[in-house]
Amino acid sequence: MKPVRALSVMILIVGLTACSTTGRHDLSGMSFSDAPLIGKLVWYDLITEDVGAARAFYGSLFGWSFEEAEGVGGNDYFLARTGGVYVGGMVPMARPADGSNLSRWVPYASVTDVDEAVSRTTANGGRVAASARDLGIGRVAAIIDPEGAVIGLARSSIGDPDDATTTGGRGKVVWAELLAEDPTEAAAFYADVVGYRPKVIERRGGRYTLLEADGIARAGVLENPAENWDPTWLTYFGVADPAAAAARAESLGGKILLAPTPEVREGTLAIVADPSGAVLALQKWPL
Repeated sequence: MKPVRALSVMILIVGLTACSTTGRHDLSGMSFSDAPLIGKLVWYDLITEDVGAARAFYGSLFGWSFEEAEGVGGNDYFLARTGGVYVGGMVPMARPADGSNLSRWVPYASVTDVDEAVSRTTANGGRVAASARDLGIGRVAAIIDPEGAVIGLARSSIGDPDDATTTGGRGKVVWAELLAEDPTEAAAFYADVVGYRPKVIERRGGRYTLLEADGIARAGVLENPAENWDPTWLTYFGVADPAAAAARAESLGGKILLAPTPEVREGTLAIVADPSGAVLALQKWPL
């Protein structure tokens, strides 16, 4: 298990408490489920050391617009949207004195009971990054899995964004994937904590684990392909042309980590880092 710096815990707490209300934001373009969509990744936060650069980068790359939101304790927070749908949030945080880069995308999984999921986390070798707390939009927490990957847990008080609202599209989240050192053990951990049913499939490139809930694949687990990458949750965004989008990302101050190649998912995928170093995937959409 790789160590997680104490500062990363503080960052997650900032992120979790940043957006406490949706009262003045327009949700008319979104619809929400009556029942919890257990296992669905219902929100994504970007922790970034340069929110100005992040807004310019993602606004130019995906066409997002941004709204300021006041969080608990006066923390800065920015909501990103495409059309009438909110895509995620941005949490500004200064780089620590040791120079380490903690910029990242953090997904939030819908769970039946946040407190129970936190208890299951510690019982299965994980750690608590931010303890369960009530916000205006529900109850949330953040955990660190046994390999060091970070994920949020949420039980919404307004319902989960339904599948019609979050259907894939360009500039929207189209998939999320855990890069794990041991996919079998990681899938078992999330099965117990979140309630997934892991399903192993064979595809080009080898074995892949789907994390299913109610018969719907909500996320995936892949054996970490790079020795220099820590276990992490990787967020996929839809683009028309991954090669062109990767080049555009680079021109906007990002970095290409994996250019599209026929050997990796038939050339439909690029992986880039934004100007602060947060890693994201660019997926051709529709496939």
